[in-house]
Amino acid sequence: MKDYFAVVKSYLSELELEVKYESKEDGVFIVSSEQDGIVNLIICVAYPIVIFEQYLFEVKPDAYPVFKELLQKNRDIIHGAFVLDDTGRKVIFRDSLQIENLDQNEFGATLNSLSLLLNEYSEQIINFSKH
Repeated sequence: MKDYFAVVKSYLSELELEVKYESKEDGVFIVSSEQDGIVNLIICVAYPIVIFEQYLFEVKPDAYPVFKELLQKNRDIIHGAFVLDDTGRKVIFRDSLQIENLDQNEFGATLNSLSLLLNEYSEQIINFSKH
């Protein structure tokens, strides 16, 4: 079987992302690109997919208006979406891609989508984190 961990690692290198942590055994990278607003993005190589998760903020249980706006914003996001973790409190950007046909353009598109989202929507995200 193809070494997909190595493929993802090469994409990270070509895209000049700072790899803060990697574990081939677990199939995990933690990367940052602070100029793009990406901090501690978790990339998990879990055949047959690669998963991207970026923690954004935590919400209070009664955050219906925040959830409503996030779901509406999901419609505009090209790659990925806002999701909640298992606790229902942490808002995460998440995307998953099929790994067998993955190419650098598709991989980069997810990162660009996250960066664009963080740049265009940062004020709202900061406000959401206060509620």
